[in-house]
Amino acid sequence: MSTPTQHDAPAPDFVRRHVAPTEDDVAVMLKAVHQPSLEALLDAAVPGRIRADHPLELQAAPSEPAVIEELRAIAARNSVRTSMIGLGYYGTHTPAVIRRNILENPAWYTAYTPYQPEISQGRLEALLNFQTVVRDLTGLQTAGASLLDEATAVAEAMTLMRRGSKASADAVLLVDQHVMPQSIAVTRTRAVPLGIELVVADLRGVDDAASLRQAAGDRDVFGVVVQYPDASGRIVDWTALTQAAHEAGALVTAAADLLALTLLTAPGSWGADVAVGTTQRFGVPMGFGGPHAGYMSVRAGLERTMPGRLVGVSVDAAGNPAYRLALQTREQHIRREKATSNICTAQVLLAVMAAMYAVWHGPQGLTRIAREVHAKATALAASLRDAGAQVAEGDFFDTLTVTVAGRADDIRSGALEQGVNLWRVDADTVCLSVDETTTSQDLAAVATAFGARAPQYDAAALGEPDWADALRRTDDILTHPVFHSHQSETAMLRYLRTLADRDYALDRGMIPLGSCTMKLNATTEMEAITWPEFANLHPFAPADQTEGIRSIVADLEGWLAAITGYDSVSLQPNAGAQGEFAGLLAIAAYHRANGDHDRRVCLIPASAHGTNAASAVMAGLKVVVVKTAPTGEVDLEDLRVKIAQHGDTLAAVMVTYPSTHGVYEDTITELCELVHEAGGQVYVDGANLNALIGIAEPGSFGGDVSHLNLHKTFCIPHGGGGPGVGPVAVRSHLAPYLPNHPFAEEAGPKTGVGPISAAPYGSASILPISWAYVRLMGGQGLTDATRTAILSANYVAARLRDSYPVLYSGEDGLVAHECILDLRGLTKSSGITVDDVAKRLVDYGFHSPTMSFPVAGTLMVEPTESESLDELDRFCEAMIAIRAEIQQVEDGAVPAADSALRHAPHTAQSLTQDWEHPYSRAEAVYPAGVDPMRKYWAPVRRIDGAYGDRHLICSCPSPEAFED
Repeated sequence: MSTPTQHDAPAPDFVRRHVAPTEDDVAVMLKAVHQPSLEALLDAAVPGRIRADHPLELQAAPSEPAVIEELRAIAARNSVRTSMIGLGYYGTHTPAVIRRNILENPAWYTAYTPYQPEISQGRLEALLNFQTVVRDLTGLQTAGASLLDEATAVAEAMTLMRRGSKASADAVLLVDQHVMPQSIAVTRTRAVPLGIELVVADLRGVDDAASLRQAAGDRDVFGVVVQYPDASGRIVDWTALTQAAHEAGALVTAAADLLALTLLTAPGSWGADVAVGTTQRFGVPMGFGGPHAGYMSVRAGLERTMPGRLVGVSVDAAGNPAYRLALQTREQHIRREKATSNICTAQVLLAVMAAMYAVWHGPQGLTRIAREVHAKATALAASLRDAGAQVAEGDFFDTLTVTVAGRADDIRSGALEQGVNLWRVDADTVCLSVDETTTSQDLAAVATAFGARAPQYDAAALGEPDWADALRRTDDILTHPVFHSHQSETAMLRYLRTLADRDYALDRGMIPLGSCTMKLNATTEMEAITWPEFANLHPFAPADQTEGIRSIVADLEGWLAAITGYDSVSLQPNAGAQGEFAGLLAIAAYHRANGDHDRRVCLIPASAHGTNAASAVMAGLKVVVVKTAPTGEVDLEDLRVKIAQHGDTLAAVMVTYPSTHGVYEDTITELCELVHEAGGQVYVDGANLNALIGIAEPGSFGGDVSHLNLHKTFCIPHGGGGPGVGPVAVRSHLAPYLPNHPFAEEAGPKTGVGPISAAPYGSASILPISWAYVRLMGGQGLTDATRTAILSANYVAARLRDSYPVLYSGEDGLVAHECILDLRGLTKSSGITVDDVAKRLVDYGFHSPTMSFPVAGTLMVEPTESESLDELDRFCEAMIAIRAEIQQVEDGAVPAADSALRHAPHTAQSLTQDWEHPYSRAEAVYPAGVDPMRKYWAPVRRIDGAYGDRHLICSCPSPEAFED
């Protein structure tokens, strides 16, 4: 038996595995930053007035196996029944090859948003597949790379139609009453602060401009939203309604079921301008509400007003096709308060899963699944009718609405006794949906509850649905070869591996992105998310069936309140941008409740992340920019001027702390006092919470509300740009205005601002990740992580300061958990740009730090606590070597235009071609310090972004395009 080591001690073992630097490493790093201890470093870097006066009292679990046992016990408190609730959430089979090789594969789940496209070609191709699926099935020209969920996609469609319509300014949004109720509720929440009026009416009989106007209460209409099939299950031919809307100058959005669209006429064919929905039933578990990838597609002419992200095809420096995010000038960090929506609204990992579900099944497989689903519903409808039940007439796909004359509760209880959840619409009506996972036994159980015989259907003899001719799809779908080439598991496995190999994720090396906190996502934390007790819960399941997952919600809410010093927390926001939106809605509602209806000005520092301004505009606030002082802090004199200028109209200030410039501003408490004295509220953006946990609490040093990023600070993986969870934390006076939900009274206060996500608890299925992280770390471990993150950033700054000026720092030259390297002087003297350095880092085996944010021409580096001293040194040595390459350009030894920096990244293929550069092939691909045994090869050369925007291609190109 081996001798036990200090790592065998159960309590700190996980902490030591998460916090990478050893005690010896810490000593080396402290020496480099000229500090005698970690505590001395904190005393020097962090203003004493904001320091917490008590330790973070959260008990750590004894070990990783102990946490798994706890999670098993919690999972056992959930009761997973067969769900036939529907309402946009359905059982689905996640192909094992997709579950294991995407959802459970760190090559996919630890990747970052593909802002560096040369090292993101795999996930960009997968997202292009996603866009192609959506485009083909909806029949509209351009599809985006995912949104958060169906309800928020409907809300985004509302604002897109408002922008695209030529209707009068006071025109209304007309919504069919059979749209999913959660979508109506979320859209109403979004509409109120924008001054948009929602009119909900029965639109089934609307077929001309006069009846359209009548349905809208004799008002002009800028947009119409319909569900296809609708929430009751009925399939309506919306052609006449669409023509009437267009005659009235309105646009039309169809919230459509993609599986049904394999059989149904595409919305684009009957004139819809926009299609939205969810891709959940394409292999993504219900997960008590998420995460799931929403979608949006639009007709020609609307693509440049789409929200979110769009993957396009461009060319690289060698002229080869290459993928990138297209139309990036739409992003809110560029457009700020002029942004049309918030870019941080994507579910990339889930979009990849849905796309690969379509690749795996192909058009024939998807159509077969859809036909079988419809056959089950048809057989059940026949059985119920034979027993005398009143099943709603009309064409349907998978959902039946049954009138039972006062027996709805009895029917629901009878089905529940058989292990099946149905949806009680009212005392007289039951709704039920079948799906891919529904078995003959499930159908028999439901029939029994109605007193009917077991339905019979022949899965081997599935015919065309018996629908009206106008509703039956006749065109081919998913004709691209990618949907016909990977139906064997061998082919699929190799395809997924090929794509993963083209990407750079945390499983390869450090991703030192400032403001993004790319830290370890430990395997134990991830383990529970695929357990059926969490994955297979319907978000609207009865509360007594979801006690386990809701206990995780309650624990996390309590822990996050303790960590931040706030009083109440909502976990409903399913992205950081949603958390910002929810917090600002709470502030606006608070002012209205106090009679301060004119308080609509939101002060935002010039250095703030663009999401702040975009969220403020969405919340109906007016953005006023506050200057940045030369030292990088908020200019308090300008703040005083702006406060005096706006007086009683001041609603809030939004600040990030530590600042976006990576320093602890010692003026933060004074800033809070100034705003509070003027009657405003203080929003502290939680993007940099990794620099505060255990040492300072935003809710205690002056904040009224913060959003947090569980996908940054609390270890939920970024997944290539989503999933995310952005809880909102508030002090007690704002708690009455947190989000709520019409289907879950316990999910928020009755006085809340309404739902901002489709599900009551947002992306609930990934909350066990953060729960496990906090439980494993405990208060001391979380504090140690913060201290080490600060040390690591200061170590990087100290090592690189002689090569690159550190733009902002506090006293003693110290930074917070990130630092900004200023390349502007080097660019002026050499012509080498921040882009050149970012791309050259790929040759050295690194993802670039954050480029040109918050200051153009700079790199913002955040190493986190999870990177070892060896990896920090490897990065620093790469940056120092790049500085030497820049020096060669400055000295005139190498022209900037023909330098290794300007031609980076270098591919393996480039070595086989003619070589006329002033540097060698070896210098190109094996620069100083690169280990040939762990070399990462970029799959493409530098990509021409402008070309891609001029030649917008946003679906899978033909194979001939690559041959050419």
